[in-house]
Amino acid sequence: MRVLFADDEVISRTLLAAVLTHLGHESRSASDGAQAWEHFQAEPVPLVILDLGMPVLDGLEVCRRIRAHDAGRETFVLVVTARDARDDLAAVLDAGADDYVSKPSTPENLRARLEIATRRIAQDEARRAAEAELARARWLAGIGETTIALEHEINNPLSALLGHAELLLMDRNLAADQREQLQVIREQAARIAEVVRRLAKLKNPQSVEYLSGALMLDLSERPTHTE
Repeated sequence: MRVLFADDEVISRTLLAAVLTHLGHESRSASDGAQAWEHFQAEPVPLVILDLGMPVLDGLEVCRRIRAHDAGRETFVLVVTARDARDDLAAVLDAGADDYVSKPSTPENLRARLEIATRRIAQDEARRAAEAELARARWLAGIGETTIALEHEINNPLSALLGHAELLLMDRNLAADQREQLQVIREQAARIAEVVRRLAKLKNPQSVEYLSGALMLDLSERPTHTE
């Protein structure tokens, strides 16, 4: 997993880099909050570790900026703090951090917090995937209900329209322009019937771009594959 961590102390960065490498993570470091923020904007990552007290921008400010970033809403933020007073920890959580670890910290403690973060990230990804699948299932169900309604509401009057057009075309006394107009009516009614047929046969609906970026269901005729 890609990890961004920021700490102005060289020893702390070295320790954290070693722990992350041991756990198999791909990490990038920053020596202050401003650099960390620049790195995140250039390449958002799923896990960010921030020291609370850093120059230029402190950990709380970087955390707030990450949370305000579109890509940062799903980022797990772990804050490393040497201040464990109740108000300080409350400020950490209020800034949008997911977890914190006290400083100085042992490699074992860091590994434990990172494993917790990794599990949380995996759980959140699974939840988002399940929510996306549920949303698609509901969308498909809505299309199915719409299809049934359209078939019922369109096919009956359309059949009547086609039937009357056919009957009128059987009249040999029709003028040429009248016959031409009736043929247009018959052709366009048949076109509508074909669209309804395709809609009823949709198995895996896909969206295509229509106008000005708007999306619509793809009802184009797909080729039938034969063995």
